[in-house]
Parts: sequence; C-alpha cells; structure tokens
Amino acid sequence: MSALNGKMRRMIRHNRLRSKISGTAERPRLAVYRSISHIYAQLINDVEGSTIAAASSLENELKDKDTDSGKILISKVVGESIGMRAAEKGISEIVFDRGGYKYHGRIKAVAEGAREAGLKF
Repeated sequence: MSALNGKMRRMIRHNRLRSKISGTAERPRLAVYRSISHIYAQLINDVEGSTIAAASSLENELKDKDTDSGKILISKVVGESIGMRAAEKGISEIVFDRGGYKYHGRIKAVAEGAREAGLKF
C-alpha cells in the first residue's frame, strides 16, 4: 500500500464528515472549499440538492474591499458576505462543513465571519 497524498487524505476526511452531516431548508450546510489562491463558501440544501447562496474571494465587491489584505482577512470577509446573504434569505442556523480541512486559519476565519454576520452553528 502506498502512502496517500494530502488531497486524498482530505477527501477521505471530507467523505467521513459528509456521511454525518446534511443540510436542510431550515438549517442548510455551509460548505467551504479552499484553493491555493481563493476561498469559496456555499449554503446548500441537501434535501433538494440546491445551492441557496454562495460567496467567494473572486467576487468584485469583495476584491475591492480588501485588495492588500492577506488570505485570512479576505476569508473573514467571505464569511461575513455569506452570513449577510443567508440573513436576506431568512436563514439564521446552519451546519458547518469544513470540507475535510482543519478548523484553522482560513477555514476558521470564514466561520468567524459567518458568526459575526449572525449565523448560528
């Protein structure tokens, strides 16, 4: 058996987490994906298989806010943005899906930004 690379280990952790958590219309899943350069967040209703709201660091209004900031500060802004979009849709409680990543750094910043915007996990 060969050693698994980092991406495969993350996918194993992610699949294990997804077997335990699921989003509904009342309490959607906040899924976070982290790439090398950007971060993405989606509110997902797993019962219908639909995305309720999304935010990413690629959006123009988020790029304009923090052009010189580091990735962690931009991640926090993405969390605040998804929290405001959830509030517009009448959502206050969510299930947090960290996507197999450690709850640290940019993932933690997204969660803190969403909490500051009023979401409850």
